[in-house]
Amino acid sequence: MLFQDERFGMFIHWGLYSIHGWHEQEQWRKNIAKEEYETLVKQFDPKEFCIDEWLELVKEAGMEYICFTTKHHDGFCMWDTKYTEYNIMNTPYHKDILREVADGCARHGIKLALYYSCPDWHYKHSVNFGGDHQLARPNPGDEPNEELYKEYIRNQMTELLGNYGKIDALFWDIPPYNRDESMNAFVRGLQPGILINNRGYSEGDYSTPERSVPSGSCFTRLTEACQSVSAASWGYRADDDYYSNLFLMQSIDNIMCRGGNYLLNVGPDALGRIPKESAEKIRTVGNWYRKVRESYQKAEWIHHPDIPCRMTVRDRYLYLHFDGVAVSSGFSLRPLNLVPRSAIVLNTGEEIAAKVEYLPYNFTAPGAPMPEYLHINRIPVDELTKELIVLRLEFEDVESVKAILNNNVRGGDLLL
Repeated sequence: MLFQDERFGMFIHWGLYSIHGWHEQEQWRKNIAKEEYETLVKQFDPKEFCIDEWLELVKEAGMEYICFTTKHHDGFCMWDTKYTEYNIMNTPYHKDILREVADGCARHGIKLALYYSCPDWHYKHSVNFGGDHQLARPNPGDEPNEELYKEYIRNQMTELLGNYGKIDALFWDIPPYNRDESMNAFVRGLQPGILINNRGYSEGDYSTPERSVPSGSCFTRLTEACQSVSAASWGYRADDDYYSNLFLMQSIDNIMCRGGNYLLNVGPDALGRIPKESAEKIRTVGNWYRKVRESYQKAEWIHHPDIPCRMTVRDRYLYLHFDGVAVSSGFSLRPLNLVPRSAIVLNTGEEIAAKVEYLPYNFTAPGAPMPEYLHINRIPVDELTKELIVLRLEFEDVESVKAILNNNVRGGDLLL
């Protein structure tokens, strides 16, 4: 089930905006008139689009689902909809892209979520709800009407959630000014069991922090963070600014350690190709993720202020997650004083040293007790400067480990 077994997904922003390769909100950010922007329909012809190639990349990266943009803010629809002519069937491509995506996901065993924008810069009854992402001026001939626009959305949801098989999640975007619980109820009637995010007409089932990590510790509700490989755009951008691999690994780790899902976005170009640089970044980050994935799956967040790394626990294992580049080949896990049965670097499978001992930096004062704590060392930090390091320590009694780290007992109260 999504948010339990499937934790890592690919976000895909793709539409008319890929033609110019500037930004997915080009129409708004450049204040382009509707009649000018919409001429792009006559140019959109992604002849090199191959869903199987996309999904092979998804699987290679260890991703388990995708979230596909069916309609972004510009209102252009990437499926065969009968409720507007502003759709993929009226381009030179003239094929239902969402059908190809849905059928491909079914073939490859990849779960499918759909993105749908609440703002719509094309549809004449779309309403400026008072939020952001609205055009500077109404389009000529617009007749804003909230009820007629919601009827349009319900009609399109009937198509999206009725014609493309099982849809696991719905990602609304940009919450309307007015909330309406009946909209999510309508969606659930079409796809029982679907998960709905918090950017639509009510709070839904899960939160969606974007390009940031909320303050606090573990998440108190289902959470799916989203980030793009690009620092400047979600849609295709020529000559893009890419995040470093280590930054993305750190971002994923920060979210997943706390129990969240992670959507990593790419923007295919106008021909339907995922850019070479984006694909290589997905492969590199995915290769790291597959090696350390077990440290997030059904794992519990655990925290102690004296231990300089994130920690998760699962079964017999305590996982130590370095935040960015590791600064030292060893450190003390004060107040933990239990010896693990084994200690390895998940990135490489390499064994490292682990023993309980008194260290110079545990000194307090002459004549004071000499406390012994677990010392982990011989970590290959210089060999792994391009990856976020995750260590796995196996214990006979992991509950005792959790008790110490949760401050339920002092480290010195447990005997080896």
